[in-house]
Amino acid sequence: RGKMASPLNGASGQKSSWWWVPMGTVPEISARDLNERLMTAPRDVQVVDVRTSWEYGTGHIPSSIHCPLMPITSFAARSESLKLDVSKPVYLVCLSAHRSIPAQRHLSSLGYDARQLGGGMFAWRAQG
Repeated sequence: RGKMASPLNGASGQKSSWWWVPMGTVPEISARDLNERLMTAPRDVQVVDVRTSWEYGTGHIPSSIHCPLMPITSFAARSESLKLDVSKPVYLVCLSAHRSIPAQRHLSSLGYDARQLGGGMFAWRAQG
């Protein structure tokens, strides 16, 4: 799939001044598909959890990297320190697929194939 354009990510797919708004449409992966990728090719999957430290501590996807979205003003610097591999997809996780939206937009603007986990941790936990 190509990048989806919206008033929030700009017609060219570039990051607009509204990138941080947790609304709109971004590319997603289902919990089932992410789990399958983690089982079949774990080295080719990068999962970034943008929830708070407390939320992350209550349970997270195995092998996920924790990089809280908030405060939003320093997310860009924190995400760059993760040293993600631009040649591998990045899957972004939050509780209900809202905070992962601005994280997806930011990483996409840097050239990553970034997708949010549709339904967030609610969907991940529901799939068992």
